[in-house]
Amino acid sequence: MKKYILGALAFVIFNFLNAQVVKQDTLNEVIITSSRIDLPFSKNSRTIQIIDSETIKKSTVTNVADLLQQVAGVDVRKRGVDGMQSDIYIRGGHFNQTLILIDGIKTEDPQTGHHTMNSMIPLENIERIEIIKGPAARIFGQNAFNGAINIVTKNKFKKSLKIAIGSGSYKRKKVGVTATNEIKNVNLLVHYDFLETDGYIENTDFKNHNVFLKANLKTKNNPISLLASFADRKFGANNFYTFNDAFNEYEETQTSLVGVSTKYELDNLQIKPKIYWKRNQDMFLLKREDPSFSRNFNISNKIGVEVNFAYKSKFGVTGFGVDFANVTLASNNLGDQDRTMLTVFLEQRFSFADDKLDITPGISLNKYSDFDTNIFPGFDIGYQANNKFRLYWNFGYSYRIPTYTELYINIPNFLSGNENLKQEEAVSQEMGFKYNNNQFELNGAIFNRIAEDLIDYVKETEDSPFFLAQNLRRIVTQGFEVNSSYKFKISKLEQTLNLGYTFLEDDYKETNVYASRYLLETSIKHHFTTTLQTQFLKNVQQSITYRYAERPINSYNVVDAKVSLSINKFKIFALANNIFNTEYFEKVNVQLPKGNFVFGLNYKFE
Repeated sequence: MKKYILGALAFVIFNFLNAQVVKQDTLNEVIITSSRIDLPFSKNSRTIQIIDSETIKKSTVTNVADLLQQVAGVDVRKRGVDGMQSDIYIRGGHFNQTLILIDGIKTEDPQTGHHTMNSMIPLENIERIEIIKGPAARIFGQNAFNGAINIVTKNKFKKSLKIAIGSGSYKRKKVGVTATNEIKNVNLLVHYDFLETDGYIENTDFKNHNVFLKANLKTKNNPISLLASFADRKFGANNFYTFNDAFNEYEETQTSLVGVSTKYELDNLQIKPKIYWKRNQDMFLLKREDPSFSRNFNISNKIGVEVNFAYKSKFGVTGFGVDFANVTLASNNLGDQDRTMLTVFLEQRFSFADDKLDITPGISLNKYSDFDTNIFPGFDIGYQANNKFRLYWNFGYSYRIPTYTELYINIPNFLSGNENLKQEEAVSQEMGFKYNNNQFELNGAIFNRIAEDLIDYVKETEDSPFFLAQNLRRIVTQGFEVNSSYKFKISKLEQTLNLGYTFLEDDYKETNVYASRYLLETSIKHHFTTTLQTQFLKNVQQSITYRYAERPINSYNVVDAKVSLSINKFKIFALANNIFNTEYFEKVNVQLPKGNFVFGLNYKFE
């Protein structure tokens, strides 16, 4: 393995030394849209990474989960190919502590937390992905315990029809259709795809249907955006949730998301209202061949209204927001639940020294019908040394209320919820820098988090009949990360090299219990990622990614590669995953596939 890595590194260095620097548009002026105060990327005092549409198009992946896995510090724990049933962890946090947003709409899963990635948007419909690391509760509310990921979908479409077909290992089959058009004042995108596979090991087969619609209505003053998605998944869940080989787990989920948003500009006041509805249906069998043994059926609904304001005055920019939602759950195991949630946000951005120094204190107040009212403050400080270099520091409190599974789950002789659980809380801070000269980007940060009352399922003694959910853990996490990107040209063709590294160290305070469900689910200590996107012929593109991860359960190196050929309106690609057949685990007891291939053909009518 080492000789391959050294050879690849030598190749990169050789071409780097002979490269011609390319002057490209920088991400500096990309407006970060996921908060109340819209700020260019270059003026934001937080650790934010952006994956743009061009990077997505050239990447060695076919889905959002695998794409996020190429970002150091984002720990994606998959249970199969094509990102199937993936959990997202940021900087060592838990999967319930990462908030996923789609066009700013919060898609947290109140039932279990495992379904936040069910309504993922197809890659070809994504404009960019904003990855916000660190304390974010004062900006987004609960679930943004360690960070948030905002998926921004495309807004501008030319009239076209795209047909995609694919095949690959494990009898993988994919068919997709994307149609875009502009009808009078409506800009419209409609997408459908079907994906199935027999699975790489027994009981990892799945059949997925995805529908996505985006419509932009042009009005005289205020454009209106409609987003709708539907995902139907049926999959074998081999050891996804339990460690018992006698079980043959199976799951079916249906996830719907509908959102309507607009924006008003009134002199110095900006108003951004949105209304949304998310529904998730989950049917889980502990034994696939025997539904009567244990069948859990859950339907959750969330209806929310959010309005954000930004007002510019001589004192700076004031951001204010109100988020109100009602969540219901109908479940044969968790019972019928009903919760109302109200969160109020307030922040003020002050600028000093000719806008070189900015200070943004903020606060969020949350009230839940079944939990106490709490206030969570935080602040950001940034210093713009020049147009290329920025320093920043931020500090904040975060929180997460328990899922309904943690509160009420009841699987006899195995797992029990706890109605007396408290919310998890943490205080976090980070200090970082950003450097960008259009061709070369470098950013880094050191961070620290003290988390209290973290929820775990434990057995206190050897004779305990089941794992009981408890507010048990206190974990102190510290670490640092560094990321870089370099764009250059070889023979007038664009090349990109990305490197990232994150170091994490968790201090698990002593806990006197016999066994724990999450103790082994600890974070990656060393996480290194690199991506090289090259082009030596005008119509041929190559990409290669390398990931190294050191976990408590194993350490591994994984390499993926992709080659794509464009001929007029045809595009053909071949993707090889785990090309060196590494045996590895991202989740305890779930072995991931060795070398496998995907082939695809796209044709676009315009």
